[in-house]
Amino acid sequence: MQERIFWNVTGGRVLGPAPFFVVGIVNATPDSFYDGGRHDAPEAAVAHGRRLLAEGAAVLDVGGESTRPGAEAVCAEREMDRVLPVVRGLAGHIGHGQPPDAAPRAVISVDTFKARVAAAALDAGAAVVNDISACRFDPELLDVVGQYKPGYVLMHSLGRPGTMQRDPRYADVVHDIVAFFEERLRALTGAGLPEENIVIDPGIGFGKTLEHNLDILRNIEAFGVLGLPLYVGLSNKSMFQQLLGLPVAGRGGATQAAVAVLASRGVRIHRVHDVAATVQTLTVAEALRARRPGPKAPEAPSRD
Repeated sequence: MQERIFWNVTGGRVLGPAPFFVVGIVNATPDSFYDGGRHDAPEAAVAHGRRLLAEGAAVLDVGGESTRPGAEAVCAEREMDRVLPVVRGLAGHIGHGQPPDAAPRAVISVDTFKARVAAAALDAGAAVVNDISACRFDPELLDVVGQYKPGYVLMHSLGRPGTMQRDPRYADVVHDIVAFFEERLRALTGAGLPEENIVIDPGIGFGKTLEHNLDILRNIEAFGVLGLPLYVGLSNKSMFQQLLGLPVAGRGGATQAAVAVLASRGVRIHRVHDVAATVQTLTVAEALRARRPGPKAPEAPSRD
């Protein structure tokens, strides 16, 4: 298990070392499953992002197209109209409410699978590409990440958002996803993206049934064979409705319970809506995980 992690992002910048990173979600969309478009205006999204930074987010993930199952596709132009003003508004912001000489500038991630959107966002100040497609939906994205060398979230999904939940099947979900990551890692590094820039996300809810999701999470340590930091986004997802019957507004407690368990099992990057609660959860989990070696047990007396 990795005690502290590093993550290389655009321009030679390195995040860490840190015991964990919290990625705050900034939805610049009118149809988010969680916030219902409350932050779809650029000014509202920027203000929300700044609040998340003040709460302790290490990265802000800005998205302009919903990728929930069945979501409507958005063209690159519309996605850029939504995302670029938010990236520009946040990229120069100082995080954590500290003075400029004491805190790094915000690290912005763009949640997209389109090459044009990713390139424009990186030019506007983003440092990470969070790609649900693993460079499969738009092959030109492979060239973009090879050229810019951003931080990169390599995520597994079974098909596109519009169809991925139609009877998803696997021979062995964990084994199949590990094999998928191995193949895509070869493609990414072959295109010029350094391996130390890549983190892996098993894609909870992206072409998976509830049992698939639970099998992945029960066996999350299996992904450690790849030697890369684990990034998990399960904040308020429908698996909690399926498992517990909870509406979206009531999934916060279940999210934090899952975050705490995953942190204890080696997940170091958590993508969430509620940054403040997650920072508290992970701080407590880290404090309870660290131990000093205890005294040796006394040896049993000899019977000779």
